[in-house]
Amino acid sequence: MKVSYNWLRQFLQFDLEIEKVGELLTDLGLEVEGIEKVESIKGSLAGVVVGKVLTCDKHPNADKLNITTVDLGDGSAVQIVCGAPNVAAGQMVPVATIGTVLYDAKGEGFKIKKGKIRGEESHGMICAEDELGLGSSHEGILVLDENLVVGTPCAEVFNIEIDYVFEIGLTPNRADAMSHYGVARDLRAGLIQQGTSLELISPSVSDFHVDERTFKIDIEVADRELTPRYCGISITDIQVKDSPEWIQNRLKAIGITPKNNIVDITNYVLHELGQPLHAFDAAKIRGNKIVVKNAEEGTKFTTLDEVERELSSEDIMICDAEHNPLCIAGVFGGLHSGVNEHTNSIFLESAYFNPVSVRKTAKRHALNTDASFRFERGIDINMTKYALKRAALLIEEYAGGKLSSDVLDFYPEKMEDFQVFLSFENAYRLIGQEIPEETIKNILASLDIKISSVTEAGLGLTIPSYRVDVQREADIIEEILRVYGYNNVEFSHKLNTSISFVANQQTKIENTTANQLTALGFNETMANSLTKPEYVEVLESLNEDHNVTMLNPLSNDLKVMRQSLLFSGLESVAYNINRKQNALKFYEFGKSYHKYDSGYEEKKHLTLFVTGVKSKDTWTRKSEGANFFYIKGIVNVLLEKLGLVHVKSTPTKSDVFSEGITLSIGKTKIADVGVVKPTILKKFSIKQEVLFADFNWQNVLDLVKNKKIKVVELPKFPSVKRDLALLLNKEVDFKEIYNLAFQSERKLLKEVDLFDVYQGDNLPEGKKSYAVSFVLQNEKKTLAEKEIEKIMQKLQRTFEKNLDAVLR
Repeated sequence: MKVSYNWLRQFLQFDLEIEKVGELLTDLGLEVEGIEKVESIKGSLAGVVVGKVLTCDKHPNADKLNITTVDLGDGSAVQIVCGAPNVAAGQMVPVATIGTVLYDAKGEGFKIKKGKIRGEESHGMICAEDELGLGSSHEGILVLDENLVVGTPCAEVFNIEIDYVFEIGLTPNRADAMSHYGVARDLRAGLIQQGTSLELISPSVSDFHVDERTFKIDIEVADRELTPRYCGISITDIQVKDSPEWIQNRLKAIGITPKNNIVDITNYVLHELGQPLHAFDAAKIRGNKIVVKNAEEGTKFTTLDEVERELSSEDIMICDAEHNPLCIAGVFGGLHSGVNEHTNSIFLESAYFNPVSVRKTAKRHALNTDASFRFERGIDINMTKYALKRAALLIEEYAGGKLSSDVLDFYPEKMEDFQVFLSFENAYRLIGQEIPEETIKNILASLDIKISSVTEAGLGLTIPSYRVDVQREADIIEEILRVYGYNNVEFSHKLNTSISFVANQQTKIENTTANQLTALGFNETMANSLTKPEYVEVLESLNEDHNVTMLNPLSNDLKVMRQSLLFSGLESVAYNINRKQNALKFYEFGKSYHKYDSGYEEKKHLTLFVTGVKSKDTWTRKSEGANFFYIKGIVNVLLEKLGLVHVKSTPTKSDVFSEGITLSIGKTKIADVGVVKPTILKKFSIKQEVLFADFNWQNVLDLVKNKKIKVVELPKFPSVKRDLALLLNKEVDFKEIYNLAFQSERKLLKEVDLFDVYQGDNLPEGKKSYAVSFVLQNEKKTLAEKEIEKIMQKLQRTFEKNLDAVLR
């Protein structure tokens, strides 16, 4: 927010240095991020003086040029070649002397130099209005008052104003400081604490009176909750023209381009007092009535920026008697109801709109205006009528208007000031030292916080309406401390501290896992937990009703909390592939979020993503593409590292995978591992195979935490591994093979694994090939070849009978 030094001095008569004011504002919590010098005319006409034309003769070598001699007040005359048709002897004129820098309309400077024009020397330039930045006329030189003294700097003649503007990083809670009056009010409190007591000068509205009651526009407010207060007044016989120079200078200093006197006055009062105002062309208000109501869903409305917008039923609208929308309340005016050069009567509005409603409307329509900036943070409801009178008087003075109605003030339920009790003990505890009670009382008084009761324990306080951010005892203590001065709080010059970090068991487990994955060539990713709501449509296992939806999302792409880490991981994979990084190994520790009837739930995950080759080519070997068995091996390595053994693998039920397994210990699920379905990859424009592992990390942590180390004797007798290559119907899955194998042989069969799947050429139609391994072991003796062969034949017959399998 920009704050003008000269504007502040209209409220407080002080002579502090600019830097000191900036330091004090920063100490008060209004951090000054920069100070900029601003001139009403760039360059401040430095080097431009009043000169008197002594002689004026035709140039011997040019018909349209004149040779003049000009007295600059230094005792000697200089020769200047001038092409203006109106130059004449005896005139008082502005002269840019040698070395002066003048600026054009774009702010680009050009330096006046000694030169020759058509063979005649010229020592300066007699200036036109536009060359000095005083206007747009270039018909001739600017002729000054003949009573001026030769040599007088033109900066004094034209009353050039030099100002300094503070760029304040205003925090959202400081709604009270969203105006020059509010900043001056805070500055006064700081000066009082430093021993300088100044009067806060408020703009007077004592001259306000109705000229004639000849034109009344009625007010109807449909919802007092959304519009607790609405004021308005009719002003007739106005003349729309340029605003006075002093108002234009104030607005230009803070970066606002003047438009006309009516608009400039509403902007001026907005930045002076913090109350947004809006002027309607009264001729555009049908039925001479203002209706404040919610819009009808889908209504089209064209705003001042000439953009047609579709209104929501939650938008507060200012309408006429025929319910035609004129303005989006608190946000932006309408294109066809604003003031223009033909306007001769206006209805001036000053209101208090619900901050939450204005915020939602501004965000919905992507509009951020000076008005919405203030309304959505909370303005002073008691400033509404006062600001209206202030603006009406300025319009009466500078637009020739007549106040043609009483102030209509819809304020059915007065908003009471907030009450807070301040405990001295709590104040001392939070501040860190005891501040004298009288000092506390003086600070509160300087902040307009009234003391309604006094006890030994503390103070009963009444908070002014403009301090919407002060609602708790802690807020009061913060106010006391910032005015007292953070730098005035005593502290020891010796600071002893010790920093220690004790990693808990969960952190140790995660660090162990992360180190192992890093050693295997993986990179850690950290994705946003907010994601697109449409991702739930990709998987049948996800439910839109379980989405945790943001009430105030930054964008539609960040609208819900993720139910799965799969999609954010695939976004990272796609991003890298699109940048020619095709061999990827990622891992992420994160959470998924769900909303159930019983409440909200967070689930911890560790996810792995692998795509492309396992490693780069070397001179000894060529790279190999990562496959299902590679990522399965990675998962097994991690589990062994964590001491999790006797892991059982079963066919996965997850709809993420085209082929995959579920790993578990007992009845506790650990992870799903497999190949991501091509249909899912297609949605991310990924054309290469992606392998994915999703650990239920909380289950892993619980198993590791509760795992008791048990030492057992190593098996004395070896295990035996045999393979079968089976030709199967396409609809048969690994789960059926797995279950049939253990039903057929319960005692000696220890493991069943799928290690190859083939679907392609040289196979009968509707068939696929599975390569399945079987681990057999007898813990009491060595298995004989006949026993092994008998079990394998038994398994083969079982598959042939139940699955129509053929041994390849």
